[in-house]
Amino acid sequence: MSNHETGAATDARTPPVAVWQILEKLKGQELLDWRLAEVKDRASIEERNLDIGIPFGWYPVLLSSELAAGEVKPLRYFSKDLAIWRGEDGKVRMLDAYCKHLGAHMGHGGKVHGNLLECPFHAWRYDGDEAVVKDVPYARNIPPQVKRKCTRNWHITEANRWIWAWYHPQDVAPLFDVAVLPEASDPEWTDFEIHEWNVWGSLQNMAENGVDVAHFRFIHGTANVPLGELRWGDWGRGADVKAKMGTPLGEVDGCISYDTMGPGQSWTRFTGISETLLVACLAPVELDHVHVRFCFTQPKAQAEGERAGVAKAIIRDICKQFDQDKVVWDRQKFEPNPIICDGDGPIPQFRKYYARYYADQDAA
Repeated sequence: MSNHETGAATDARTPPVAVWQILEKLKGQELLDWRLAEVKDRASIEERNLDIGIPFGWYPVLLSSELAAGEVKPLRYFSKDLAIWRGEDGKVRMLDAYCKHLGAHMGHGGKVHGNLLECPFHAWRYDGDEAVVKDVPYARNIPPQVKRKCTRNWHITEANRWIWAWYHPQDVAPLFDVAVLPEASDPEWTDFEIHEWNVWGSLQNMAENGVDVAHFRFIHGTANVPLGELRWGDWGRGADVKAKMGTPLGEVDGCISYDTMGPGQSWTRFTGISETLLVACLAPVELDHVHVRFCFTQPKAQAEGERAGVAKAIIRDICKQFDQDKVVWDRQKFEPNPIICDGDGPIPQFRKYYARYYADQDAA
């Protein structure tokens, strides 16, 4: 009888993939450092077929609390250098970073002048709403080329304690809104507990993970997870997965309900053992680099009560599963013509749906 037939191939002493071998050695600060460190020996974007563009949508770029009134910060997302600031009126604005005068990066050393962004080099002052130069303090006349729109100004909104930027390669106005999650601002729920990763891969591969049921056994060491009741909307999708969950007090009815709105906003509600909301914030830095922040909030009565240990354990387990997926994503290529088995889940259906987020509709 073969090893496959006896089950020896899946013996706990034989890790099915490199995931276990890598992560079992990482603890504490070493694990946190690994989550953010660059994977330097990865193949090129072209070799991995990751040059399919960035899907359009709303993406989280900063926590609202990270940008005070009168503050300017540099950002790098969407393969672009950006300058973001909060005016004296409290409104957040963002422009492409480089001044049209002599190319200074306005996110480094730029100032807020009222509600305008002032370049650190020669104090040219940009209006973030109109994307024009409003003032050149040392000149009698503003050059006509910059009195009309001369740079890209970004659509910005704030929701769920985050600043969101709308990305579209053709600068098309937003086609849908950021979903507002009431728990994120509920005083009866905890402040966000945030965990952070750099994934050296693409949003496309990461998104497909949710419908790839076969990987749960081999990457996460669990039985195949049911897809639940799938929902396919115009711009968002989701599912409700109902399951029996074991607790010290016996089995309880639990539910994992996840939703997305575009490629950059995903949230999951866990009920049953300990109520938890995960706001998964994903933003592409480059074609092969996604910045990920998981924001967890729980009812204070549970997170700070006698079952606080259970609440913490749920967060640890979710992060552990993301670590396991990251090992694969960091070197995964995009396979445009995958060979699919009958137990893989609805990957072709998902790809057809996800293609709507690419401006040319032919990327995925």
